[in-house]
Amino acid sequence: MASRNDMRKRRHSRIRKKVSGTTQKPRLCIYRSLNNIYAQIIDDAAGRTLVSSSTLDAASFKGHKGHRGNIEASRKAGELVGKKALKAGIRKVVFDRGGYLYHGRVKALADAAREAGLEF
Repeated sequence: MASRNDMRKRRHSRIRKKVSGTTQKPRLCIYRSLNNIYAQIIDDAAGRTLVSSSTLDAASFKGHKGHRGNIEASRKAGELVGKKALKAGIRKVVFDRGGYLYHGRVKALADAAREAGLEF
């Protein structure tokens, strides 16, 4: 029997066959661990990360109290990646949910990034 992470990796590989970031529309990729959530905006054509954000960013989570693996922290990380992307001149992205269900922390990060001004 395959583990949950193995099944997630299989789903992610199926998603990656269809979703690819370009220079005009880079890919917003999410990785979720038990304690943190990470978001990167990647240009797959050039093979480099343009913008990144996570709940580990000390400066942006200085006043945050409590656990960083919850919906509130994910929402804050989504706002941060959206603001950084707009500063870098990125407006449109394609969303790569990383094989995770579009629910809970992943949905909170995506909604916050949309509210910050990203289009996907």
